[in-house]
Order: sequence, then structure tokens, then C-alpha cells
Amino acid sequence: MGDETRTWGPPFVGSESCYFLGINRNKSSLAVDLKTPEGVDILKSLAAQCDVFMENFVPGSLARVGLSYDDLQASCPGLIYCSLTGYGPTGPYSKRPGYDVMAASIGGLMSVTGPAQGPPCKVGIAMTDLATALFAHGAIMAALIERSKTGRGQKIDCDLLSTQVACMTNLASSYLNGNVEGKPYGSAHASIVPYQAFQTKDGYISVAGNNNEQFSSLCHNMDLSYLLTCNKFSDNSSRVRHRDELLPVLEKRFLELTTGDWLERFEGATFPYAPVNTLSQTFADPQVVHKEMVQTIDHPSIGPIKLLAPPVQFSESVNQIRSHPPRLGEHTRTILTELLKYEPHFIEDLARRKIVQLCDD
Repeated sequence: MGDETRTWGPPFVGSESCYFLGINRNKSSLAVDLKTPEGVDILKSLAAQCDVFMENFVPGSLARVGLSYDDLQASCPGLIYCSLTGYGPTGPYSKRPGYDVMAASIGGLMSVTGPAQGPPCKVGIAMTDLATALFAHGAIMAALIERSKTGRGQKIDCDLLSTQVACMTNLASSYLNGNVEGKPYGSAHASIVPYQAFQTKDGYISVAGNNNEQFSSLCHNMDLSYLLTCNKFSDNSSRVRHRDELLPVLEKRFLELTTGDWLERFEGATFPYAPVNTLSQTFADPQVVHKEMVQTIDHPSIGPIKLLAPPVQFSESVNQIRSHPPRLGEHTRTILTELLKYEPHFIEDLARRKIVQLCDD
């Protein structure tokens, strides 16, 4: 089966899940059965040649087959071993399987997401998953730097729940230090007004007036300068306290023009503003096009596919899509041959006994 996201759909392109395609470029696929001693030996041999070992199993699962950090550390003292789990290796929830939405539920994110007075809402993409991966990435880089100084590897534990709690940032501080329970505000902000999307005659537009200069510019550009003479809106704290009086005025005014009209009117203004785009509008947006955020590459089974490009660029090196999302077992033969020096007949025997899976076409 491999990565279960291979089955997440529709939509599919041929037999390939769009979900899987979207998150697996620049990777190789080794398909091996970890329930067999030979399969475990393959991973142990690879770990001995690697800088980083990452795993995403329920805590204790790999220990049962001899692939825990303690199992590998003795023979691979420089190995960076990173475990990604739902809730961490210890504690009352440690043995539970965990997904993004569960961590968002326990960690408070769903309680502050969605329309005001509405039910808890999930963020449209797996933000907790993505944030955990980024925390893991930073931790691995730090561990590699530490190893360059000491020569020793170490174990890293990253879990979805801890990441989600850490990401509550300002809302967590408001609760812990101000005893203010978080709640959903739709697209608005708990501590800044205005800072949200407003409906226009034909769509939505987001604006922010984080400080008095920005709020003043917004009011002048909307022909609402009289708001600047009202003490209730004299600073951000006042605007937050009187949001129920200010926002209806802005909402009514935004409805009088189209999104395009407002964008034209706001051009060159000193406050932030942006259209609320659909995906089709996002990928046609001139700034997104300029940044070349979509790249087309060939896939051996389904032909040309469009993938998101890396969002970070370097002055001295290249950061780009190097390879297509792999088919299951596509690189099994190459990895076993080039890294472990297995003979072809031995690889074929492993495949015949279903210890590994090949994809040679």
C-alpha cells in the first residue's frame, strides 16, 4: 500500500491521487515489508549510511521490530532519529493514532476557527501537519549542526498536539495571562480592528488597519474620513472595544463597489489590502505567476503534471522540483543496488518473497 495518501481521493490523475502528488515531489520510494527480518535488516543497513532517520508510527511500533532509536544508536552513533507522532512518546494519549484534525481539536484551533457563534471549524488545509513538519525540519537542522560540533547524533520527538498548542501563540497568551477565552471571529482578529475580509458588490476583499496611520489611510481611501474624528475609534484598543459600531459602517461602504473598484482605489495606499481569491484566481494572480509558484514536470505513468514550486529561493544555490512524486517501490531496485550493493538475483528473490516491492516499468 505505501503512503495512505495514495488512496486519498478523488480527484485522481489516472491512478495517482492528487493529494499524494501534491506533497511528495523530490522523494524516492523504497517499498519494504517491516514485518520481516530481512526488511528490518534493509532499513538498519540504510540507517548506517544516512544522516537522518524519520518515522511516523505510533510510539513503540518500531521498537517491536528492532528499529527504535536505542536499536539504531549503538551502531549509528551519529544518526539523527526524528519521530513524528500524534501526541508524543509518553503521556495518556501517546498510544493513540493521531491526525491533523484531532490535534486541532484538542489543541484549541478548531474552537477559534469559523464564523462567530458558529460550530467549530477545521482549517481548509492540514496546517497542524504542515507546522509539525516545519518544526521537525528546524529541529533536524539544529541537530545536524550540533553533531558537527560533537560528533553525536540524537533523538528528536515532534508531535502534532505540542505543535498545535505552541501555534496558539497570542491566543494562548491572552488566556494564560489575561484569562480571556479564545473564540471564533470569522475572518476577523481578536486584538486588531479592522483586520478581516469584507464583502463587496461582487466578492470579498481583505484589509488591515493595524495602527492609526493605516486606519487613517483606509478611512481616507474609503471616503470615511469622519470616522477619524470619533474618540471611539481613536486607537486600536478603542476600535477593538467598539468593533460592533465600526464594522457595520465599513461593511456597508464596501458593498457599494466591486472588488476590482476597491483594488484600483487602494493602489498605492499605506495599509495592507488584498482580494480574497478562489484557487483559480490565485493561480492567475500576477504576483503568483511572477513568483513561478507552479511548475510542470513529467510523470512516467500519467504524463505532465503541475506541482507547487518551493516557496524559498537562495542566492547561491538552486531550489526547484527535481523529480516527480514516486510510484510505489519505484526506487527500490536503485537504492538496494547503489547504496547496499545487493546483487540483481538477490533483489529479485526479495521481491518474489514479497519482502520488497519493485516498480521497474
